[in-house]
Amino acid sequence: MTHTFNERYDVVVIGAGHAGCEAALATARMGLRTALVTLNLDLIAQMSCNPAVGGIAKGHLLREVDALGGVMGVVTDAVGIQFRLLNTSRGPAVWSPRAQCDKKQYRIEMRRVLESEPNLVIKQAEVVDLVLEGQDGAASRRVRGVVLRDGRVVAAEAVIITTGTFLNGLIHCGEQIYPAGRSGEPPSQLLGEVLRKIGFRCGRLKTGTPPRLDGRSIDWSRFEAQPGDAEPTPFSFRTEKIDRPQVACHIAFTNEETHRVLRENLHRSPLYSGQISGVGPRYCPSIEDKIVKFPDRLRHQIFLEPEGLDTNEIYVNGMSTSMPIDVQAAMVRSVAGLENAEMIRPGYAIEYDAVDATELLPTLETKKIRGLYLAGQINGTSGYEEAACQGIMAGINAGAAIRSLAPVVLDRTQGYTGILIDDLISKGTNEPYRMFTSRAEFRLQLRIDNADQRLTPIGRRVGLVGDDAWEKFCAKQERLARVRQFLAVHRPAGEQQTLAQLLKRPEVTVEQLEPVFREHLPGDYRRLECKALETEIKYEGYLRQQQRHIEQLQRAESRRIPSEFAFHGLPGLSREVVEKLERVRPLTLGQAGRIPGVTPAAISIINVYLDLPERPVARA
Repeated sequence: MTHTFNERYDVVVIGAGHAGCEAALATARMGLRTALVTLNLDLIAQMSCNPAVGGIAKGHLLREVDALGGVMGVVTDAVGIQFRLLNTSRGPAVWSPRAQCDKKQYRIEMRRVLESEPNLVIKQAEVVDLVLEGQDGAASRRVRGVVLRDGRVVAAEAVIITTGTFLNGLIHCGEQIYPAGRSGEPPSQLLGEVLRKIGFRCGRLKTGTPPRLDGRSIDWSRFEAQPGDAEPTPFSFRTEKIDRPQVACHIAFTNEETHRVLRENLHRSPLYSGQISGVGPRYCPSIEDKIVKFPDRLRHQIFLEPEGLDTNEIYVNGMSTSMPIDVQAAMVRSVAGLENAEMIRPGYAIEYDAVDATELLPTLETKKIRGLYLAGQINGTSGYEEAACQGIMAGINAGAAIRSLAPVVLDRTQGYTGILIDDLISKGTNEPYRMFTSRAEFRLQLRIDNADQRLTPIGRRVGLVGDDAWEKFCAKQERLARVRQFLAVHRPAGEQQTLAQLLKRPEVTVEQLEPVFREHLPGDYRRLECKALETEIKYEGYLRQQQRHIEQLQRAESRRIPSEFAFHGLPGLSREVVEKLERVRPLTLGQAGRIPGVTPAAISIINVYLDLPERPVARA
């Protein structure tokens, strides 16, 4: 079909969740005229689940987004109402920042940032079709634009789909079922059908939310308060300090009565009645799932978290459910202190379409359609942070392709973002993917304190890190160099060892050396920056060992597998291994080795055939 284009942009981003916002800002800041299309302008960056960002490993992802020049960390610092650094009792590799946000202010601030970007236009519309060029199945097939429900046809060199839970979204609340992308918002059904028609492998996933309560109806005296840190840790490297007052969250527990209510009503749960077919997140189960899977647990922890400073709405973290509303009310009121709690919004589960991420290249461009990128929950992930890091990478690579620049692909040694994308495109996922520090082979190298050293030069190179942020980054590196040199040579009075040698002792911390810094380097001491140096010094041996392993992995990654290489017919490869290799079409020997079921022996066979002067070539 020949289309007449009504409008033209370099990039169209579909969806204005966390992935969409980062993708749109990335392409706009790379100098590309960008249109961000959303169903509702008033719900840009809506925190449809927990009004918080960060947490274990998720905080690492958000720091990496910020280091690349993304905006989520800056917005969080601007509207956060409680900041906590988690895992501080363990090693620095797993320290993770978390912030409770003012839900409404987060949305307002993100929209303000988007609307202040001169290359970005926000449109309220529904995308119902893609404009494609080329024959079905052709290697040269590419996207040329989108069709809106109102009939307009918008041309674009690249399209980034970040539809979250909206693709054929279906909400479950007890026996009630209705189509929606979020509660009160319509789903994106026509676009979901288009993706299936193109031939993308799709599956159904599920996520859920808990009830929200009226804080005025809660007996707060019955709960333990959980305050924020006395010295808040910012998310953004560009934030100097957070000095706003913080609010407290509160800790609560379910009890035997809560569990009885749930057990007696399991037959009414969409999860156990067969009503829900989508697979839910294993690491963030619903409360009814917890009762079934952990029958010996006498109680489960929940958190009462404020949704903002100018609202009484309380988010009940840990009580996600799709039970009928009457069961939810009984469940909530069984908790001591919530006997009179008024439920403002019930919890619900939502099923939605997700595309098999092995359909994607490492740039997040689809293999079937050139110029078409997918980011966020459409790729099978869960969480704002997992979505945001995909969004910024999809935006960077869409912009790079249009500008004829080299793609930006982070490997597993460069960041959690690289690990997440590699996991998705190499293995796919049959449940909502969540990032954990345990997924990182080299997590001591991938700390929150050095994300800027790893990634800010990349963000600067592609145009996302502005002059002010770059000057701050360079000034920080100069300070660190001076402090590092000072630690290496300075010996306190009466000591034969240098400060660096003293810091290797487990009992010595950089805080104890603060008076020395104040005396000799008064303008260079920054506690958090010096903590990063302390980590490097204390773990120097481990870091050196990990660096050797990183170099080995990078050698495997550098062995490219040509796109025309034939796996069929190679002696020694089982049919199952060949099918997996042909399905994923790995780009490197390293990626091939991470495909589940592809054995080291199979990798050795492929390696041998890659050395042959006449490699086996796939038939067209």
